[in-house]
Amino acid sequence: MVHDRRPLAVFDLDGTLADTAHRQTYLERRPRDWDGFFAAAPQDPPLAEGIALALSSAEECEIVYLTGRPERCRADTVAWLAAQGLPDGPLHMRRNDDRRPARRTKLDVLKRLARGRDVRVLVDDDELVCDEAERAGFTVVRARWASTSTALKDAQERAGRT
Repeated sequence: MVHDRRPLAVFDLDGTLADTAHRQTYLERRPRDWDGFFAAAPQDPPLAEGIALALSSAEECEIVYLTGRPERCRADTVAWLAAQGLPDGPLHMRRNDDRRPARRTKLDVLKRLARGRDVRVLVDDDELVCDEAERAGFTVVRARWASTSTALKDAQERAGRT
């Protein structure tokens, strides 16, 4: 087996590759409907800018997916990535019981990846994740091509759910 030694391009999913606008209403309710929010993920439309960037990055890099989605969403997420024609690559997901802020969980994974490989870029829509990654020395592309609700931003940072 030949191991891929190309640099890594790390892509977030929600708000970067997948348009979550249609399911953000689940997070605006009290209490938040997490089951409904994640159950609707397979219907996410792709975000053209993110998909194009992932495909072009795959010409020189191995693509790695890094999401705050919980592990229980793995099968739906893998199927969605394949349906978009995105390259195969490792998929790092949050443990089902992990409620730490995305900026902590994602930075932990990035640092782990960087121990064995060159991480060329992180592409993410979460400003706090991007800030932390840049402070740690990673090159970041801020995915600003989707609209994100206040409820989703709160979910990423305070609730530690996506």
